Amino acid sequence: MTNLILSPNLENADGFYADLVAAHDGLVKADSDALNARLVLVLANHIGNASVLSSALKAATLKDT
Repeated sequence: MTNLILSPNLENADGFYADLVAAHDGLVKADSDALNARLVLVLANHIGNASVLSSALKAATLKDT
């Protein structure tokens, strides 16, 4: 089983955040929400581990394990 990494682990986090904000620039809420959903699915596919994804869902919704 692979554990979910919750400690800071993103190289150039500020740069990624800037890119993320730029990707949403000019989008209406519905299009921004759709972009977020597509991004989540792309990243979930990349991770490819149901246990890690389940842990991520719990962490993102602030639910206890």
